Amino acid sequence: MAFSFFGGVHPNENKWYACDKETQVFPEPDVLVIPMSQHIGAPCKPLVKKGDLVTVGQKIGDNQGLCVPVHASVSGTVKKIDTMANSNGGTMTAITIESDGEMRPHESVVPPTVTNYEEFVAAVRASGIVGLGGAGFPTFVKLSVKDLSKVEEVVLNGAECEPYITADTLTMTDRADDIFEGIQLLEKYLGVKKVIIGIEDNKPQAIKAMQELSKKDSAIVVKPMPAAYPQGGEKVLIYNTTRKVVPEGKLPLDVGCIVMNVTTLACIAEYVRTGMPLVEKCLTVDGSAVATPKNVIAPIGTSMKDVFDFCGGFKEEPRKVMYGGPMMGIAVPSLEEPILKNTNAILAFNKKDATLPDETPCIRCGNCINHCPLSLNPPAIAKALASGDGAEIAKTKVNICMECGACVFVCPAHRMIVHRNKLAKAELRAYQTKLAEQKKKEEENK
Repeated sequence: MAFSFFGGVHPNENKWYACDKETQVFPEPDVLVIPMSQHIGAPCKPLVKKGDLVTVGQKIGDNQGLCVPVHASVSGTVKKIDTMANSNGGTMTAITIESDGEMRPHESVVPPTVTNYEEFVAAVRASGIVGLGGAGFPTFVKLSVKDLSKVEEVVLNGAECEPYITADTLTMTDRADDIFEGIQLLEKYLGVKKVIIGIEDNKPQAIKAMQELSKKDSAIVVKPMPAAYPQGGEKVLIYNTTRKVVPEGKLPLDVGCIVMNVTTLACIAEYVRTGMPLVEKCLTVDGSAVATPKNVIAPIGTSMKDVFDFCGGFKEEPRKVMYGGPMMGIAVPSLEEPILKNTNAILAFNKKDATLPDETPCIRCGNCINHCPLSLNPPAIAKALASGDGAEIAKTKVNICMECGACVFVCPAHRMIVHRNKLAKAELRAYQTKLAEQKKKEEENK
């Protein structure tokens, strides 16, 4: 049975790139820039210095805590280590490597020793793998479960509901064996008894490929789902595949689930088999300004400009360039921005598609409420934000907003709803911090 969910929208898919077309491999770039911050958590600290020779798969950055290492994706020479602007307006440390064109692998690239759960989690960390569907959360943390008996099922996210993007779809059709190997690893080391693969029903080739896997392992269940955005949202996906509801403030594990992206799992299997860490990424290159849209496998650190050039450059002047899809993607300030671990697409749009309509007053039509997959009330959030009252903002439950943009998509007044929700979240955090500080002072004065 295919479950549906409340709300959601149906944007034009624009997934023109047929999945029976071959993914093209980008030749190694002359120069690449590898940021030390490519995931949620602490940034890496460089482990090399200017002038050092590096080879493919060599660890060049790492740190403690919520962090995974980064690796050289070409062999060559470290030309400089400095700061660069990131897409969020801040700065980060980055290592620039000049390729020698040889792509020599590092001596450490050997299959890891994995004989138990602890070694498996350690291997996932060493691989440098993060959530490759766009979230960028360190995967080893997600798999670090204190009580494995709580894991009732693993839900593999193959929804890929964002317009344009087909990189995960190609993983399911082209790397089905890797996904199967990854599932076997989860069963062996986490004791997983059920693996559910959620796929939108507009991807028949991917569904067929995953159903072939289910014939080899009765623990695998393939669940086609209606093509609707944001079908791939974590809480939405869990509900649609298991009928479980993740309560506010809780994690998927609290309802017995671990959610993983299909490409993430395929890369884990590849690392355990070969020892080559995450040094390249399959991504969709598309948009109205792109001359020849393609799916490309490119070394991490390759500039957007080089990848766009590989796709024939631009047929029109790009007015907006983005990491990710048009619904939740992030606009970038420069074509020199590098491909990151969690980059599943880069899109470039012409003036017509990039020009936003003018915002007009809210007409109280209720479209945003009716289409929010989490049943939030954007007008109430905007009113609470305008009041500056943290307690009123808290009542709106804006903290559970996934910022999917479904509300904006259906708004006839073109309101900047997600922008206001983000501001409301920031106000809420400040309010909660103030309350915590007040409580601490009261306890100290007792």
